[in-house]
Amino acid sequence: MASQKTTQSQHVPATGVKSIRLLFSALLLVMLLSALDQTIVSTALPTIVGELGGLDKLSWVVTAYILTSTIVVPLYGKFGDLFGRKRVLQIAIVLFLVGSALCGLAQNMTQLVLMRALQGLGGGGLMVISMAAVADVIPPADRGRYQGLFGGVFGLATVIGPLIGGFIVQHTSWRWIFYINLPLGLFALLVIGTVFHSTNKRSEHQIDWLGALYLSMALLCITLFTTEGGTVREWSDPQLWCILAFGLVGIAGFIYEERLAFEPIIPLSLFRDRSFLLCSLIGFIIGMSLFGSVTFLPLYLQVVKSATPTEAGLQLIPLMGGLLVTSIISGRLISRTGKYRLFPIAGTLLGFIGMLLLTRITIDSPTWHLYLFTGVLGMGLGLVMQVLVLAVQNSVAPNLYGVATSGVTLFRSIGGSIGVALFGAVFTHVLQSNLTRLLPEGAEIPRGMNPVAVHHLPVAVRTDYLDAFGAAIHAAFMMAACIMVLAFALSWLLKESPLKKSHH
Repeated sequence: MASQKTTQSQHVPATGVKSIRLLFSALLLVMLLSALDQTIVSTALPTIVGELGGLDKLSWVVTAYILTSTIVVPLYGKFGDLFGRKRVLQIAIVLFLVGSALCGLAQNMTQLVLMRALQGLGGGGLMVISMAAVADVIPPADRGRYQGLFGGVFGLATVIGPLIGGFIVQHTSWRWIFYINLPLGLFALLVIGTVFHSTNKRSEHQIDWLGALYLSMALLCITLFTTEGGTVREWSDPQLWCILAFGLVGIAGFIYEERLAFEPIIPLSLFRDRSFLLCSLIGFIIGMSLFGSVTFLPLYLQVVKSATPTEAGLQLIPLMGGLLVTSIISGRLISRTGKYRLFPIAGTLLGFIGMLLLTRITIDSPTWHLYLFTGVLGMGLGLVMQVLVLAVQNSVAPNLYGVATSGVTLFRSIGGSIGVALFGAVFTHVLQSNLTRLLPEGAEIPRGMNPVAVHHLPVAVRTDYLDAFGAAIHAAFMMAACIMVLAFALSWLLKESPLKKSHH
């Protein structure tokens, strides 16, 4: 332990060990705020619509934040490399806090959607700059245990977001979902301003604005395609495929521009780095699995197991607990041994087993089966998530920490967005097919899979509906398990590189 402290103090002369701990606590808080705001609003949406109206804009309260935060991830990574992580992180926090305050003051749904977009412009920077900032003050050999905590906090926020949102709405006002960010964000801003000494700066800057435009167009259109496909628009809608076509044009334009740009946002040379390419692909699959499972498990618990929204959130604790424990343990083991390749292999295997076990859940299965299987899934995801960031940071030059970190984070975010849409399409298709086959002609089917409406159906119809619902959930998890096999195969291709003992 003493040798670790010595190592840290040698590489960060301007920052003592106590200051590092204080700074790291602030960075964890910043990560928590960013990740929470992706999910905390979901349980409050019915209350918000009841007060503000605008049911047609309901989905955009969530989508606006995801869209803008995803679009700016690679931009923040580049800005952090160019202007220094500290300054860019402070700007991101201020944007996030201004957006949060204005969300709480919104008087109609249009204002709320616009302010959520503003909040996302800051939120996208909080996550990626926080992870890249660790690389500025902690050498790779000691970085594993710190990055492991980031993985735990991200998983914690993903799972407890709906639970906290439901609690706040039940006991105060939905506006406090946004106001609660203000004191926490101001505290993090104060600590970062005091103890964070970023040294990664350059004197000459040339921002690739055309590349940023192409990238924004690509991400906007692809996220819109996956978010609206099968829900807002039918898959046969020509406008939907037109949106995808614009997204593909954006990708082609971005690749062309990055080959010519003096300061590219994501240097194409990064994709020639084996670790970066593999970690981005694995991160994409992990994002699909994590967000896909967290989206469908509460729905399953409410419809099939008759849980309330709060109870459904509490019953996801095994998933969060498994992710938190293995993130921290793997980080400490990596710092102690200097080896990291085994963890993505073991994690993707556990993730596959967890998904496969979830396909065995039936209406009559005891709840502890669900706890055990989601715990296995969480343990697998926790072994992988932050190890990917560590492996990438260990393989690239220090001046590319920001763009490399943001690249992996970007692929995970896109994977989450596409995963929810893809699993949703499979789930809906299988559910409708089974309902058509099982239910008698003319039977009333509850719209929107409302749990209360389901439990008021006649007994015979309800049993058939729950059978169809369980089969649809199984299909979604079987698809996730098949995709996880690909991540397992890719993880074997990762090479073990000695962890750097310093930043140079």
